[in-house]
Amino acid sequence: MLTRPVRLALHLLFCLPWLGIAGANERLQLITTEYPPYCASDLPEQGVFTALTQAAFKAAGYDSTVLFRPWARALAEARTGQHDALLAVWYQAEREKYLVFTDPLWTNQIGFFGRVEQAGLAVQPLSGLKRYRIGVVRGYANPPEFDAADLTTDLSVDDLFNLKKLLAGRVDLALIDKTLADYLIRSKLPEAAGKLIWREPPVATMPLYVAIPRSRPDYRKRLADFNRGLAEIRRNGEYDRIVKRHAAAQ
Repeated sequence: MLTRPVRLALHLLFCLPWLGIAGANERLQLITTEYPPYCASDLPEQGVFTALTQAAFKAAGYDSTVLFRPWARALAEARTGQHDALLAVWYQAEREKYLVFTDPLWTNQIGFFGRVEQAGLAVQPLSGLKRYRIGVVRGYANPPEFDAADLTTDLSVDDLFNLKKLLAGRVDLALIDKTLADYLIRSKLPEAAGKLIWREPPVATMPLYVAIPRSRPDYRKRLADFNRGLAEIRRNGEYDRIVKRHAAAQ
């Protein structure tokens, strides 16, 4: 016959796993692309935007892991609902057919980088760039005013390759986020320092979002939960602490 202490020990042994499951956060699988310093597999916390996203989900009761894919593939996989959320997305009306957008987490300054010897090339008005070839990234939602100008574009798989083509003279200008380009030149393309420069004025300032696939059955709840978590980390100071931590690390 089992003694009372043994019975109690067995009871706890069987109950603890169930207690652990009941208390665990739901785990989400997120997807994005290499977009430093916002999202990058080789940066602390996988970049500032990734850290903010995971903190907002965490505040809403979710754990998460992040996968990195080329942007066109990440967008396609999110569209078909293979992942719970897509990180670092610009709004585009066509995307609302298959994605819902959270409250914005960040703001990007989008414009042109050019070669230093092109100092006389004016980037505004956009209509004056008709005879130039502009490097863009496949699958990106570019500023509406850029699309409306109907310029000649040259597609790249990612922003780093776009800058490499600009440096080699294969395109005349590269449309890119300023902070991203500065980071890539500093850390991945040092031979471009002093040769590629930002051209004022920017084309647009664009909010950066997390997007949730409409094909996920619980997308409305996840959207509301995320926005609640984002509001909470803004309120309690965690948002600012993350931004300062990443600014100090660069």
